Amino acid sequence: MLKLHDYWRSSAAYRVRIALNLKGLDYTAIGHDLRTNAHHDPAYKALNPQGLVPALDIGGQVLTQSSAIIEWLEETCPQPPLLPQAAADRAVVRSMAALVACDIHPLNNLRVLRELKAELGADDTRTKVWATGWIAEGFTALESLIARHGRGYCFGDVPTLADCFLVPQVFSAQRFNVSLDPYPHIRAVNERCDEHTAFVRAHPRHQPDADTVDSNR
Repeated sequence: MLKLHDYWRSSAAYRVRIALNLKGLDYTAIGHDLRTNAHHDPAYKALNPQGLVPALDIGGQVLTQSSAIIEWLEETCPQPPLLPQAAADRAVVRSMAALVACDIHPLNNLRVLRELKAELGADDTRTKVWATGWIAEGFTALESLIARHGRGYCFGDVPTLADCFLVPQVFSAQRFNVSLDPYPHIRAVNERCDEHTAFVRAHPRHQPDADTVDSNR
């Protein structure tokens, strides 16, 4: 049985939950509350020296970093595929995922926002401006790419790696009250994914460690 070290509101862990569900794989979720620094527990850092989520225990070996985990899933469980067949198309899908993973998410995750407050004295208003600005810049680029390549999903007419990354970032954006009105293609993809069982099961509100008060935000 796969064991996913998780946190219900982590965008990176959310990506992996979607991919596992799309592949039809069973797993056990082990929650680590990032707000209480549970991920810095020595027992967990012995598994994942970086002390972040997600980490996937595949039976004696622990994989880290959501992109690497999902690529491993694609290589070891190729059906249904999360990458298209043509090499150039695969590169496009990977670039869309990387736009989220490398250019949007790192600038609005919890530890960065904490650092802005602790080291630079930014208040809640300034940290929100910081986060929403980077989200908007990334979403503007993604909107154009989806308009060019999407046919219901980010790329083509079936879910791919790109959708695994986009949907959690939309969830995060909504927590910052970012409107999707300027991004009709992103909104349409997110709404379609909201009707897909794999995405529904992966949603933060359905995780066993979710806050009942905060799980819809």
